Amino acid sequence: MASLPVPRTLPRASPTVVGAARGRRGRAAVRVRTATAALGGGCCGGGGMEQRHGEAPHSPVKEKPVMSNIGKSTNILWHNCPIGQSDRQKLLGQKGCVVWITGLSGSGKSTLACALSHELHYRGHITYVLDGDNLRHGLNRDLSFKAEDRAENIRRVGEVAKLFADAGIICIASLISPYRRDRDACRALLPDSNFIEVFMDLPLKICEARDPKGLYKLARTGKIKGFTGIDDPYEPPVNGEIVITMKDGECPSPKAMAKQVLSYLEENGYLQA
Repeated sequence: MASLPVPRTLPRASPTVVGAARGRRGRAAVRVRTATAALGGGCCGGGGMEQRHGEAPHSPVKEKPVMSNIGKSTNILWHNCPIGQSDRQKLLGQKGCVVWITGLSGSGKSTLACALSHELHYRGHITYVLDGDNLRHGLNRDLSFKAEDRAENIRRVGEVAKLFADAGIICIASLISPYRRDRDACRALLPDSNFIEVFMDLPLKICEARDPKGLYKLARTGKIKGFTGIDDPYEPPVNGEIVITMKDGECPSPKAMAKQVLSYLEENGYLQA
């Protein structure tokens, strides 16, 4: 039986050739990394800094983040986003703001809020209504009607309304919000006069005559304690932007009330970016 030929051993490359090949691969890898960095690095915050062959990599000095302690929250850090309120407002063609409707129970706050939202929607503007009773079904379901809980109720709604305004949305908040200091605290959350206070200035006897929920009757008989306008005070706004009042002894219609607020928004540039 014939034996198979034994393959010859391939000659090994010289160290000079191996070094040259490695050098070419190294330079190619640097070019690839450099091109990737110029295109953004492929990750958030890549910076796109170019590194030339033969240079040592740069390590920019990072500033130590400033941590905050707010209320019961400790060691928290505010993160900024490159897309801001002005960018969102340009996209929506309107200015974010808070229309805060305040007044006694039965004064027509929710009616105005819905009518205003309808008119703005019809004109192509984005709104969102924060109704006091609706919010107590979820966000504020753990709060009572005691003074301290009412203050927390308004604080939470103010913070949510602030976020809507920052998103470029016209936020319509409809709450009794009886205490002036709580409403003023919400106003202070928004810069550039973007808090528009609407006071439903209707007499108590009119609101009590309406009594859509039957709450005034319960308050008069002592079955409800701390009811605004009966045994708990309502502090009217001192310098509110808009006041809704009766005219010639008649309450304005929902459409007329909405038009009054709408005119204010138009005149002050909120319906354009």
